[in-house]
Amino acid sequence: MEDEARPTIKGRFTTCELVKREELAQDLVKFWIKPAQEFNFKPGQYCTIGVEGIERPYSIVSSPDEEFIELFIEIVPVEHGGNLTPFLNKLEVGTEMTLRPRAKGIFILQPDFKHHVFVATVTGVVPYVSMIRKYLSDPEWPSSDSLAHDEYTFDVLEGASYLDEFGYDEELTRLAAKHDFINFYPSVSRPTEERNAGWTGAQGRINALTEEYVANLGYDPKETVVYACGNPQMIEAVGEQFELTDYTFIEERFWKEDD
Repeated sequence: MEDEARPTIKGRFTTCELVKREELAQDLVKFWIKPAQEFNFKPGQYCTIGVEGIERPYSIVSSPDEEFIELFIEIVPVEHGGNLTPFLNKLEVGTEMTLRPRAKGIFILQPDFKHHVFVATVTGVVPYVSMIRKYLSDPEWPSSDSLAHDEYTFDVLEGASYLDEFGYDEELTRLAAKHDFINFYPSVSRPTEERNAGWTGAQGRINALTEEYVANLGYDPKETVVYACGNPQMIEAVGEQFELTDYTFIEERFWKEDD
């Protein structure tokens, strides 16, 4: 009877194997998966994986040039509405999952703009890491008729409740120190809690800091895109800040509709 009640994934799908996992915090985990067949994607797109007949989309951390697909996943308990992630949290290396054969999503780099301001909360940083990795590894990407490869700038603004939720802070800090066209600006919203002991960086919700930070950058609004990915309330707040400006604003919305 349990098998009869199990959801069935319909349509075309292939499989993938979990080849590595790394737990960052109680509710955050990194997965590296190996698709059973060739899987192409653009930086910023997402893949859809499934276990036990349940599937969900996850933005891809890795660059398309990397061997495995890297994912950064927040584990949502069943009592809080989690369906797939409680299963994912129990998976061991070597486990097979379903994988839709085609990446989807339109939250990709806008190549005809010089300045790219990436706003994120926790796992929302994922597509930006993919874009930056691809940019650094491929001198032919992105392709633009109006801009040379060395004219782009990338500013990552990431907010989290706790410092151990920054899954890519070490990588972004290292890249920002190495490249003057990359900046990383993390902020914690609960600086007085014990879990944030020792934090000396910015404080407050990232959407409350975004408008001032972007203004201080001094970029020409017509040459700048502000991206937002992560908490829906953050995305809405940042969108409202730039709605009546000359900045271009785009948001990740795969939870709203199927692209």
